[in-house]
This record gives sequence, C-alpha cells and structure tokens, in this order.
Amino acid sequence: MKKQLIGFGLVSTAILIAVLMNLFRSAPEKLTTPEAAIAVKTEILQKSDVTLMVESQGTVRPRTRTVLTSEVSGTLLELSDRFVVGGHFNKGDILMRLDPRDYEVALQRAEAKLSSRKALLEFEKARAFQARKEWAMTDRPESEAPALALRKPYLAEAEANLLQALAEVKQAEVKLGRTSIRAPYAGMVTKKDIDIGQYVTLGSRLGEIFATNFVEVRLPLTDQDLAMMKTPLPGRVGIESVELEGSNNGYEVKWRAIFERFEGVVNEVNRSQYVVVSVADPYRLKSTTTTPSAPLLVGTFVRARLSGKTLTDVFKVPRGALLQDSKIAIVDRQSSLRTRSVEVMYADDEFYYIGEGLGESVEVVVSAIGTPIEGLKLRVKNISEKDVVN
Repeated sequence: MKKQLIGFGLVSTAILIAVLMNLFRSAPEKLTTPEAAIAVKTEILQKSDVTLMVESQGTVRPRTRTVLTSEVSGTLLELSDRFVVGGHFNKGDILMRLDPRDYEVALQRAEAKLSSRKALLEFEKARAFQARKEWAMTDRPESEAPALALRKPYLAEAEANLLQALAEVKQAEVKLGRTSIRAPYAGMVTKKDIDIGQYVTLGSRLGEIFATNFVEVRLPLTDQDLAMMKTPLPGRVGIESVELEGSNNGYEVKWRAIFERFEGVVNEVNRSQYVVVSVADPYRLKSTTTTPSAPLLVGTFVRARLSGKTLTDVFKVPRGALLQDSKIAIVDRQSSLRTRSVEVMYADDEFYYIGEGLGESVEVVVSAIGTPIEGLKLRVKNISEKDVVN
C-alpha cells in the first residue's frame, strides 16, 4: 500500500509541474516570412535607328570564261610557259603556235593569183580603151555603142576576179594569223587539254581560261529577304554595299563587293530570286598598295551581308524576351512583373525590332520566366563586367 501511495504521489507531482510550466511559459516570437521572388536577367532598352542586314551565300565565279578551240588545223609547235593550270597571262600574249607552213603556202598561192588578176585587169582595160577608139571612128556617140562592143562585161568580170583574189589573200592571211593563238584578255588558265607535238584539228578543244578583271557571286534572296531591301528599281534592288566573308588559307577574310544586277527571275527549284555582285581585281594583280588584301579566289564559298532598309526609332529586343501574343515582360519600380503588348516590325535570328508598345529606358526581362503572372515579384540578377573579372 505504501508503494502505491508513493507512485501516485510522483505521478501527481509530475502532472502539477507540467501544468505550471504550461501556464507560466512565454509567448513564442513571431518571425516575418520573406516574400518569394524569381531571379531574372534584364536589359534596359533605348530607341535607335537600325539598318537591316540581309544574309546570303554563294560561290565566286568568273564573269568571263572562255573555252579555247582551234580555228585551223596543224601540229602544235610552241606552247607558252604561262599556259598551265594557274598560269596568268596578259591580253595579246601568244599562248601557243601551230605549224603555219600549209597556211603560208596558201597565202603565197592567193598572192600569186592576185598578181595574175591584176595583170588581167590591166590587159582588159587596154582592150576596152582600144574598143572605145574604134567606136569613135564610126562618128557615132559612145552612148549608142553596145556594151559588148566597148568590152564592158569583160572589164567588169576582170574587176570582179580581182576583188575575189583580194578576198582570198585576206582569208589566207587570217588563217595564217590563227596559227598563233593569242589571249583575248588578261586572265588565268583553269584547264589545259593539249601539249607540244599534238595534231590539232579544226574545232579541237585546247583549254579553258577566265578573265581576272572581275569575278561575280550569285546570291539567292527569299521573299522575306527582299522585303528587307529598299524600294526596288527596274533591274536592280536598293543595295548600297555588299560585304563578303570567307576563308583564305585558313583565315577569315572580308572583301567589299558592288551590286551588279538583279536577274529578275524566280528560280523554280528554291523559289528564290538572285542578285549578282562583283569584285574588281580579285587576284590583286593590279594592286599598288604596300600591304595588299588577300585575293578572292574563284570557287571560294562566301557569305554575304547586304544592307537593306533602315528602321527608325525602334527597340532591339532579344528573341528570348518575346512572350506569346507579342507581349514583353518588364520590371516596374516595385520590382514586380508587368506585361505589355508590343508591335513587332521585323525579326531576324537574334532580335525582334519593336516599334510601338514600349517606352524609353524600359527594363525588359530577357531570361526565361515560365508563365508570366502580373505582379509576380522579381529579383534582378544581371552579371556585371566586374563580377565577370572577379
């Protein structure tokens, strides 16, 4: 019985102590819960004038390309040291010579025939003069004399034979001259099809050359590209300058080209239209500067940037900043998210160009924010140059 009373007393004491501790404990301190905010990156936009740039690509081709063919027959006796693939030559240079002996003989025959025709003409003139004297002895006017009596048909035939002989001499001289094949312009050899000792027939292919004064690049433009151009004029597009960029011996090089022409035909395969730009002296053969620029080789693949129309007073917004329904997320003075509807005037691979809907010095959210909710708290986390250095 005594043990039970002791146990009961201990339990009662514990309960009393717990009740007293609950009654006299201090109230818990209340802490304020911080409001959640999303970290974003922003940019402050300013209006500016933007010149649109159209990008295209193409391969450098010579403006003038010629396949050399023989106009006479004969054995190739001489070949210029410059008539090799990659060889340069000037206008009028002799590229090769064919055996001229057959044509020299033909010229001698034509000249001998010409001398004979001249003699026959003089002989016929003398006969005609004698015929007129004989007719005068009849005391009748020469106008009544028959043409045959005055030998006029014979004289005309002799004159015609002389003209024919002159033409044959000229033709023989032309054929003899064609045994020496000269360069029609300053250029470069791209293909060689013959060599010394080979017999060449009429129409044989000798090689291929191209002029080095100009090269051209055909640039395809889509309808969207053409919409970026200035107002087209007949036969041309409003292009002021063209910048070409490509690789030369492992280095990226830029060249300045000029607009040449607008082809005005829609390609049936890719539905593009083509403009042609040209570069003068691409191989820098006439360059007088001490540090000439890199040559633009035929066959080089180049990328082109063409200047188009200018958009005035627009905002350049990164593509990732545009939300659905042409809306932009901005940060207000309370660091809360607001959305604005904007007018997209144009878009390229990097930016949207906004005309209406934004004001000066607007802080635009450029990072992904998921679902934009009006009033959502934001925390700007832009990386400064100082942070990058550190």
